[in-house]
Amino acid sequence: MKKNLYKYLAGNEYPGRGICLGLSPDGSKAMIAYWIMGRSANSRNRVFEALPERGGIRTVAADPAKMEDPHLIIYNPVLTLGATTIVTNGDQTDTIFNFMKDGLFPGYSFEAALATRTFEDDAPNFTPRISGVVDMKQGGYKLSILKSCDGNDASVQRQTFDYPQPVAGEGHLITTYQKNGSPIPSFAGEPMRVGIDESDPNEFAGKLWDALNTDNKVSLFVRAITLATGDYEDVILNKYNTVEG
Repeated sequence: MKKNLYKYLAGNEYPGRGICLGLSPDGSKAMIAYWIMGRSANSRNRVFEALPERGGIRTVAADPAKMEDPHLIIYNPVLTLGATTIVTNGDQTDTIFNFMKDGLFPGYSFEAALATRTFEDDAPNFTPRISGVVDMKQGGYKLSILKSCDGNDASVQRQTFDYPQPVAGEGHLITTYQKNGSPIPSFAGEPMRVGIDESDPNEFAGKLWDALNTDNKVSLFVRAITLATGDYEDVILNKYNTVEG
């Protein structure tokens, strides 16, 4: 059953990082959303910054003087390679980019790249790595999650979901967590089928930003890709201001 994306997020204090991929209501645009949330001061000390030379964004410290540990915090969430947008919650973005660039596994570079990676080493949560790729010509997409088996750091589970023929006005959401907790429970099951009601990236970003928990949201990225041309428009929203370090 298709869920209301905004209501789901508004009712979830801490889904963690999230990726939502889908099509605009008229099917003419591929819509991408990625956000980060944080409970600790170190996790919240971040902003998204445009990385135009690589067709994407990177995370940087809002205040470099307060950065405690860049491990798992600083990475490129979004990169563009040819007619593919790559979006992830960690440095596996570059792993996928390099596998696709080298073309060693045509059609399955996404899966092959992620076969070399595992969940994050942040015991006891063992935060899943979530990833997606979008075909900027056809609008099809894949989503992946790499997670531990019920917190067992000796057992990784790799799941990939392929949506080559998405439906206009619909998308799929995957998040790192189900909800807040201690330890935080990892996302479970298939990506959530959600409605996409906007083709304007600014409107989509505004609704998502309003739905995310006020205390825990940190940054949001939205991309709208016109499939007929491959052109795209990006929107970045940051809760915190950058301090020169």
